[in-house]
Amino acid sequence: MNLIPSFPAHDQQAAIRQTAAALLNDRTPGFSLPQPLYTDERLYALDMQEIFAKEWLFAGHDCEIPGKGNFMTLQVANNPVVLVRGDKGVIHGFHNVCRHRGSRVCLAEKGKVAKLVCPYHQWTYELDGRLLFAGNVMNDDFDMAAYGLKPIQVKSAGGFIFINLTEQPVNDPLFEAFLTDLETYLAPHGMDNVKVAAESHIVEEANWKLVVENNRECYHCNGSHPELMNSLLEFDNTEDPRATPEYAAQVAEATARWDAQGAAWQLKYFGRRNRLTRTPLKKGTNSMTLDGQPACKRLMGNLRDPRMGALRILHLPNSWNHVMGDHAVTFRILPLGPRQTLVTSKWLVHKDAVEGVDYDPVEMRKVWDATNLQDRRITEDNQRGIDSLAYQPGPYSQSFEFGVIDFVDWYSERMLSHLEEEMPALKLAQG
Repeated sequence: MNLIPSFPAHDQQAAIRQTAAALLNDRTPGFSLPQPLYTDERLYALDMQEIFAKEWLFAGHDCEIPGKGNFMTLQVANNPVVLVRGDKGVIHGFHNVCRHRGSRVCLAEKGKVAKLVCPYHQWTYELDGRLLFAGNVMNDDFDMAAYGLKPIQVKSAGGFIFINLTEQPVNDPLFEAFLTDLETYLAPHGMDNVKVAAESHIVEEANWKLVVENNRECYHCNGSHPELMNSLLEFDNTEDPRATPEYAAQVAEATARWDAQGAAWQLKYFGRRNRLTRTPLKKGTNSMTLDGQPACKRLMGNLRDPRMGALRILHLPNSWNHVMGDHAVTFRILPLGPRQTLVTSKWLVHKDAVEGVDYDPVEMRKVWDATNLQDRRITEDNQRGIDSLAYQPGPYSQSFEFGVIDFVDWYSERMLSHLEEEMPALKLAQG
């Protein structure tokens, strides 16, 4: 379906923005989005400009760049990014683009360097982004200080690294409050002493919003995720209409134990973007494994009791996470196209845990490897249906799909807010 009319090139951007605003303003609350927002290449590009280039994104973990000179790279739409550990442990973030002729500077996914050196013409940058060397071919009046790597904003909390591609992101008190509480909730798990034990990357042939929507409800779980449902409860809140008296009793017992340990557990929302809660797993299970038992003998942090339930961490638009007593599983999505999304999963354990002695990464991965493949099938079938002439927005369940409603509302509000900021400038430029 093509709802964006043809305009001369100089009017096209304004037409796309106006169409997106109209689709979002006219949508029916509590229903899935209009088809073009899941399918249209131009509206996907707008998502990248207004959401993924302006909102805070989960990028990775502190433990992935543990020492000076360690770096990691990622691709946010058309924007290559590099994160590098500099002096005094500071994490710097840059557009991974040489200031000479625009080549990528760091080509590997991870590594360790003394300086950041562009492989094309060897322009060399300090770990803080300053240009140190541009050869002897520039004019005498060349200003080295004007050609440092372009920075991005970086924040780290509880071992999680978040980035924002804008030079000066808008202050968000709710996000700042989330970062503060993230440190508190993760404190028992010792996230400054973890390592990545396993990692997977899968590509789902579906729009990124469908990937998030699928994650934000467990309405589908019993029929789709037998491995996961060995340990996971569909709900994590005693106020959930699906919650049983048995679950309420289990929560009371678990929270009393967590209170005694000083482990935060209360359900907290930070607007619609961020959510924290610690909740029990199914009775008799202590970890998200096939048998429900710990996957790692060496518990996280200084924990002595594996009965930590699952700390669930949500960060829109691109991450959800489960942290248990023995290991953590974290998820990051990065869109690759209007119908293509990269899902990266990482399993974290105590840094002193020994592979083959304390844990078997193959066994540790089995539940979420199976679940990820099942979710890929679900979202790809969802995308194929939405591509159909027959698709029209359908109603979400207020009881079972409230998390999806929150996500779609958050997305719509943020898009409209960014569009309203941009459209007066567009009108002025055209006038």
